[in-house]
Amino acid sequence: MKLYYIGIYKNTEQPAVQLCGAHELSDFSRFTRDQYKNFMTMISRTVAERTKPGQRQSVEEQDYIIHAYARSEGVCGVVITKDYPPIAAHSVLSKLMDQFLSEKPIATINAAKNDGDIPFPAIEQYLRDYQDANNASSIAKIQQELDETKIVLHKAIDSVLQRGEKLDDLVAKSSDLSAQSKMFYQSAKKQNSCCLVM
Repeated sequence: MKLYYIGIYKNTEQPAVQLCGAHELSDFSRFTRDQYKNFMTMISRTVAERTKPGQRQSVEEQDYIIHAYARSEGVCGVVITKDYPPIAAHSVLSKLMDQFLSEKPIATINAAKNDGDIPFPAIEQYLRDYQDANNASSIAKIQQELDETKIVLHKAIDSVLQRGEKLDDLVAKSSDLSAQSKMFYQSAKKQNSCCLVM
């Protein structure tokens, strides 16, 4: 689970203006980070432009998922993730957008014309704090605990079934032994009957 990018766009015009953004690119080579950063900015800008006010959407691009949440105020939050639960990603977006809109006046947002015009240091904190999806959503945390419990139960059931199969093998072997012992008894009885000593 990884958050690679969080950004807020003014999506009332095209191209959308990236008001603020943060990247976490430590998984990538130092030589390719700029290309990944440019790609993430470009794809998130495109998704922000195509997300209507009040709409949430998730778009898959190769191994990454771009989650977007557009508000009626003309701004859109975007996160780019890998193996991150959608519920947690949208929870991060909701919290981020609520805080951003409570701190930044609409007039300031509307006046922004260039990328990075509105400083919002909290976005870096969001990127750090929500790398673990369990911090973002209690539902995601509960889901992870359920998944872990399910794995433990499957292992327990598998071991019981393996024991059951072993018991079935023993029962089959004992049935074979029982049949062989009956045949031995009958043949021994025949042998002993011919050599009866008085």
